[in-house]
Amino acid sequence: MEDYKKSGMNENEKEIVHSQTIKAGKRIYYIDVKKNRKDEMYLSITESKKIVNGEGENATVTFEKHKIFLYREDFTKFANSLKEAIDFVVAEQGEYVPRYTDSIEPAQESSTSIDIEF
Repeated sequence: MEDYKKSGMNENEKEIVHSQTIKAGKRIYYIDVKKNRKDEMYLSITESKKIVNGEGENATVTFEKHKIFLYREDFTKFANSLKEAIDFVVAEQGEYVPRYTDSIEPAQESSTSIDIEF
C-alpha cells in the first residue's frame, strides 16, 4: 500500500495491467485485467451508461456503473456459457444488422450543373 502512495497513484490505477474499451451508443464497456494482492490476474468488466437528467442549462449528467469480477478459475465456464448464449440469440434472431451507421459518408460529386440567366 505504501508503494501506491509513493508513486502518486491510487491502488485501483496501479493494479490495471491491461485494458480495452468498447463504445456502444450511450454505453461504454471496460474490460480490465487487474492483479490482486497475491499478483493473481482477474477480469473486471464494467458497463458505464450515461444518464442525462433535465434539459438545457439545468441538465445534469451522471454515469450508472455495473461491474462483474471474473476470476481465472471461472474463465472457461464463463466463456463457454457466453458463447452458448450468443449462439442461441443468433440462431433465434439471426446475425445483428445495424439499423443505421455512425459514419457520415461523403457527398458524391454531381455532374449536374444549372446555368440561370435573367
